[in-house]
Amino acid sequence: MNILVVCTGNTCRSPMAEGILKDLGAKNNLDIKVKSVGIMAFDGDNASNNAVIVLKNISINIEGHRASLVRKDLVDEADIILTMTNSHKNNLIRKFPNARIKTFLYNEYAYGKYTDISDPFGGNLNTYKIARDEIYKASQAIVKKLVKN
Repeated sequence: MNILVVCTGNTCRSPMAEGILKDLGAKNNLDIKVKSVGIMAFDGDNASNNAVIVLKNISINIEGHRASLVRKDLVDEADIILTMTNSHKNNLIRKFPNARIKTFLYNEYAYGKYTDISDPFGGNLNTYKIARDEIYKASQAIVKKLVKN
């Protein structure tokens, strides 16, 4: 199964989610491939330092992450697309209408809740930790759902 995670710049939330989903997927013997992209990413940007630090604190390494702009081929190959906000979801579906049936908010897929995951960009380490923990908890629910299927 191919999972695509989408945020704005692909330097904070989506790389954290990618790293967490890969880690939880491996721990649960799931056959998943996870990639992350941004709606307005600059190809090649590094993950935010604070995102790297808060994931390193839970033994997940995203130092090698490089941002990617969302592309049609990545959307087409994804089985599930998970967005951090409703704005990302709407933007993606507007640009790639065929993605509508497989695109969900992160919290929507995890819990059936139509709530955004707030952007820690520019915030301090604690702001990133809060975002990481929210993403981690939702990722656990997503992986649990995938294990059942």
